[in-house]
Amino acid sequence: MTVLSARGLAKRYADTPVFSGIDLDLAAGEIVALLGESGSGKSTLLNCLAGLDEADAGSITLADQDLRPLDDEARSALRRRELGFIFQAFHLLPHLSVADNVALPLRLLGLKDDARVRQMLEAVNLGALATRMPRQLSGGQLQRVAIARALVHRPRLVLADEPTGNLDARHAAEVLELLRRCTHEAGAACLLVTHSEVAAQAADRRLRLDASGLHAV
Repeated sequence: MTVLSARGLAKRYADTPVFSGIDLDLAAGEIVALLGESGSGKSTLLNCLAGLDEADAGSITLADQDLRPLDDEARSALRRRELGFIFQAFHLLPHLSVADNVALPLRLLGLKDDARVRQMLEAVNLGALATRMPRQLSGGQLQRVAIARALVHRPRLVLADEPTGNLDARHAAEVLELLRRCTHEAGAACLLVTHSEVAAQAADRRLRLDASGLHAV
């Protein structure tokens, strides 16, 4: 099942092209690694696919919804339902416990599902730390919380922007294996943006972005 489909995407800033001719399909249950040099537009492409930034050309269909006619409110609602985000800097709320951080996507949807939160924390081996505060966790643990938060509402697409950039090699390997397992079990598509060839090896497919488009690696 195709979760996301992009056709002919192009983006430029003033007279400078960032990328063009982007065609991309992401299927349920697969992880696709997106590689590229610094400044190649990886994060910009991620923002366009999420509907946070507007491409200058092309179309994006997410979860059977064409993003082009949607206004900001409708795009926000679509993101809340269908997207999970994992960031390099974690972006956990420091005043909330681990469990409350994981529960945030559910609360944004008006849902309360403590059992689902517990299930996700167990899936990332943090069930015993539900009441801890983020400041009490290691970098690897923080990233596992971020993975649980990204998947707790069962999104169809997970966007991971350099999720191992702040981790040492051992914790990075653990997080990548966990992301792979959780994504496959949830049946979500995952686009993993990374500079790391090692991280890219965890993916089912690898693509490289440059100004002329996407190329299989």
